Amino acid sequence: MSSKHLMDTYRRAPLAFSRGEGIYLYTDDATPYMDLTSGIGVNNLGYSHPHIVRALTEQAGKLWHVSNQFRIPGQERLADRLCEASFADRAFFANSGAEAVECALKLARRYFDVSGQPDRWRTIVFDGAFHGRTFASIMAGDGEQYREGYAPHMDGFDRAQFGNLDSVRALIRENTAAIMVEPVQGEGGVRAASAEFLAGLRQLADEYGLLLILDEVQSGNGRTGKLYCHEWSGITPDIMATAKGLGAGFPMAVCLATEAVSQGFGVGNHGTTFGGNPLAMAVGNAVLDVLTEPGFLDSVQDIAVYLRKGLTDLVDRHPALIRAPLRGSGLMIGLPAIAPNTEIVSAFRQQGVLALTARDNIVRLLPPLVITRDQVDAALHAMDAALAGLAA
Repeated sequence: MSSKHLMDTYRRAPLAFSRGEGIYLYTDDATPYMDLTSGIGVNNLGYSHPHIVRALTEQAGKLWHVSNQFRIPGQERLADRLCEASFADRAFFANSGAEAVECALKLARRYFDVSGQPDRWRTIVFDGAFHGRTFASIMAGDGEQYREGYAPHMDGFDRAQFGNLDSVRALIRENTAAIMVEPVQGEGGVRAASAEFLAGLRQLADEYGLLLILDEVQSGNGRTGKLYCHEWSGITPDIMATAKGLGAGFPMAVCLATEAVSQGFGVGNHGTTFGGNPLAMAVGNAVLDVLTEPGFLDSVQDIAVYLRKGLTDLVDRHPALIRAPLRGSGLMIGLPAIAPNTEIVSAFRQQGVLALTARDNIVRLLPPLVITRDQVDAALHAMDAALAGLAA
């Protein structure tokens, strides 16, 4: 029975789950559903992963919370490990992707302010972007539905065309500070930036003295078969926000930056109550243990190829309902729909498979990185039956 006291901000499916294991969620009556959403890209290691559960329960028996007025050893360890595994020199921990994006935007402005260029404060963003639900992040993102009712709108963002370098160059002014982009747009239709486009953004940033900010909230943490999606292009950002899969279901995020840019923040310039708490850091370190196991990311790449091949075959069998080519990268997959994507997602759900919608009438699949070939086969069989039912 639903509550009449919850704010009506979600269009919820008529399902409630009582437990999860591996890639499966179970209702109270033990009906299983294959979760190919990973809680919107969060449960990258599935449900009840023993290493993650053990790390959380052990920490819960010791210390839940201590403020950032004191050293937090787990935070120091995770910051060191994340920086050693990436372009970054410094880390700031938060609770959500939107907070990490806010941190990135604040850091960019502070960097130019302390560098004696306070007039540089605008950020170039893109059509189709989604960066969160705070005031700044909804203005940085695209989509009037997110900004409706929140006028007057916050200034500071100029919108270019995703994939079009000329449109970016045309927006660069004396007061431009940064470019912010998702290597793969999630909500925006699972559109992947090409390696050439990302390299071009890096070149433009260097040419004009701008900062390049990457939003890897959804595309990071192994989702595309690399620890971070931008690694496929061979470029590095100045600042990066990531979250979701970093906590494998526990709320946590991080803003990573180079040493030079991080000098924009001094004591008191930014802060958080819960970010970097001992529980989150225990989970984050455990997640990184798994993601950096030898061969783990190779297995993600292999299963992504296998799933994408199966989905392409599915397109061939149901050309009136879905079409090629697939979008995205790795296990961040967009399945272009001809029928309404909401109907396809509903049909999948009736066959025990959970999927998401996205812009451009896309069916979005974000399966746990630990999905097996047998489970992929079972999911494809169920989706095939769902599409056959729709066609009938």
